[in-house]
Amino acid sequence: ITFWVFLGFSMSIYDVTSRSIYLRWHKFSGASSYRVTATAVNTVGHSLLAHFSDVTLRGTLTSLIPNTIYAIQAEAIDKNGLTLAETQMMQSTAPDIPVIEQAYSKLSNSITVEWRVVPGATSYLLTAQDGDTFLETVVTNSPGTVTGLKPATLYRITIRSINSGGKSQPSPFRKAKTVLAAPILSVSSPSCDSIAVSWKAVYMAAGFSVSLMRSDGLGRMLKENTTNTSLIFTNLDPGTLYTIKAYAWNVNGIPGDDFTSNQRTSPKAPADVQVVFNSGALRAIVSWMPTEGALTYGVTASNGLLKLKCNTSSASCMVPSLQCGSEYYVSVTAYNDAGSSKPTDAVSLKTIPCAPVNISIEEDEPGHLLVSWSSVNFGHYYVVFVKSDDGLEVHCNTSRTQCHFQSDCGFTYFISVFAYNKAGQSPLGEVFSYTTAPCCPGDIRAAAVSSDTLRVTWAPVRGAETYATRARGGSGEVLCNHTAAACTLSALRCDTRYDITVYSFSEARGSNTSCASKSVATAPCSPEIKNISKETLSVISVHWQSNNKEATYIVTARGEAGLWHCTSSGNSCTLINLPCGSAFSVSAIARSPAGQSLPSYSVPLETAPCCPNELILTQVTQSVTNISWSVGMGAQTYVTALESPKGQAKCHTLQNYCLLGCITCGTNYTVSLKAISETGLTSSCTYQGYSSSACCPSGVKLYRLGNNGIRVYWRASDEKINYNTDLQGSKGNFTCTPNSGLSHCDITEIPCGDVYTVVVSPVTDKGPKLTFCPKKIYS
Repeated sequence: ITFWVFLGFSMSIYDVTSRSIYLRWHKFSGASSYRVTATAVNTVGHSLLAHFSDVTLRGTLTSLIPNTIYAIQAEAIDKNGLTLAETQMMQSTAPDIPVIEQAYSKLSNSITVEWRVVPGATSYLLTAQDGDTFLETVVTNSPGTVTGLKPATLYRITIRSINSGGKSQPSPFRKAKTVLAAPILSVSSPSCDSIAVSWKAVYMAAGFSVSLMRSDGLGRMLKENTTNTSLIFTNLDPGTLYTIKAYAWNVNGIPGDDFTSNQRTSPKAPADVQVVFNSGALRAIVSWMPTEGALTYGVTASNGLLKLKCNTSSASCMVPSLQCGSEYYVSVTAYNDAGSSKPTDAVSLKTIPCAPVNISIEEDEPGHLLVSWSSVNFGHYYVVFVKSDDGLEVHCNTSRTQCHFQSDCGFTYFISVFAYNKAGQSPLGEVFSYTTAPCCPGDIRAAAVSSDTLRVTWAPVRGAETYATRARGGSGEVLCNHTAAACTLSALRCDTRYDITVYSFSEARGSNTSCASKSVATAPCSPEIKNISKETLSVISVHWQSNNKEATYIVTARGEAGLWHCTSSGNSCTLINLPCGSAFSVSAIARSPAGQSLPSYSVPLETAPCCPNELILTQVTQSVTNISWSVGMGAQTYVTALESPKGQAKCHTLQNYCLLGCITCGTNYTVSLKAISETGLTSSCTYQGYSSSACCPSGVKLYRLGNNGIRVYWRASDEKINYNTDLQGSKGNFTCTPNSGLSHCDITEIPCGDVYTVVVSPVTDKGPKLTFCPKKIYS
């Protein structure tokens, strides 16, 4: 029952003050009222009892002791006065209400409050009220400051003490007003000995106080009171840093926030300005004595049309890019963060003269150059330098505007003119070049490249940029232009004499057309092969058409087998000992002292195929013979034939062997072979005669001679032929050769119980036994 009661009924606290605790609880079923008891834990005899109806679910315990821990018990009571459920909790009251002793403002955005310490308070809540605006801050002890306030504004100040239990009620309020805001200064240095100070009006201000003193502490302080919003301090030190402080006061003379600013007076103008001119770089180095308080310096050089400026932090500066032939006025101004000094008195600077212009170069007569130009401002005298492309240089010094020089053909001269005055030499102006006419090329050589082409070379000459080679002859002209000392003349007529002239050109002066010519002949014309005839298999006659006056002709047959040549000064020659079965390309060339012609068009030549070196005949059967032969060079197919009075056997094949049938045994044949090339050229080849083998016997019969003998009978094809009998079995081989003229043979002492193969064949004078005669089986 107790466990259910505590779970079903609960109580909470939603606010605490110094003397009150605010409670709430949940409605409990069956309760007709609620009873709340608060008992001080550390104070004897102090307790409080309160009753509430069943419709009331919150209550307040008052008249409590500040900063005291209470044990609070809530009970749900039924209509009979019995306790249905109860719950307990511990809660401390807030500390006592503080008392403000004083509130004041030292800064325009804050008010400081002082109060007596409240026992048990761990912190304090300060509140500043301006109408509906509240600003709060929590502090731990006295004094405390509320910030973020508006200047010159009246606030109601209260304070509440805080501990773990809660906050006390607000203290009685105390009024306090924030001081005036500080004037925001705007300072400048209108001159090197003054500082101007200005500010905007400050709300509720009756007047202002402004003081000024050197930031390094030297000198005395200057102070001014005014109702205006600006003033000027004069008779100050140039280029010196000052500290300015200002504040406003109200009608009661109470000062507000102050504002501090630093300002440096502008510097004095530099002294002892010196200008050094660098003629080579067209620039000036300007120097001066440093001035107090200057951070940077500015140099201005003006010639009336153009101003050049240079800025630096040192006591010298370089002014670049000065113009030649000008007079500049140079002044220096000092700068710091306050402003600038007055410019120094201008110093005059005259620069070097400009480079002369309108330069003209004329070759008034061969070997003489005239150089002239226009005069320039500040130019006292002139020097002209003339340098040839071989490195030799001469010069002319004059106060006039022209000079004379000697020149040579084929040279390029580089000419420059300088003007001088006390400041120095003028800048380098435009460098002019003048090229004299080139000389004629020498050591001309011509060599034949082909029948219609000549390679012409010559020694280069000075001043020539390009060359032109002209060939006249054969009722025509050929021209070749080139930059090198060589040219190839093509499209010429063969076996023709030409007059060749080489001209030199330069873009500046054109051509030297007085050069001599040289006579050169071209190589002979190419011959044209008209006919090739075969005298024999290895002898060939070549005929051509000749169009040259004097030439020797060389004919070449070229093939895989090698080269064959013949030579003639006429229009034909003979090639001998050409190998059989070979293909050749036949061409001809012509030679003369002028050179060699191009080859003629090639004509193909094929010799008849070679006969095979070896030919072998082998009788395969009594009526079939195999013929084989070695390969004949150049042959593609072969025709073989065996001929006798009894008939002919013939075979045409791509191979190097052939089987011939219908051969008559015991007959003499003549053997022939034809080797045929791919194009149909034929070589007829003859060989030694061939005799076919003797005929095999017929009517072979076997008779037994006891248990270990056999007699073999046959019918001879020719009584002059001897025969041989062979008996072969697994237990041995036996042979019997009878006397000439007999047609039988006895074989004895043969092992019994075996199967034998019996063959009767003619006896040959040479070579192996014949194996193709019929066989008999004997058991």
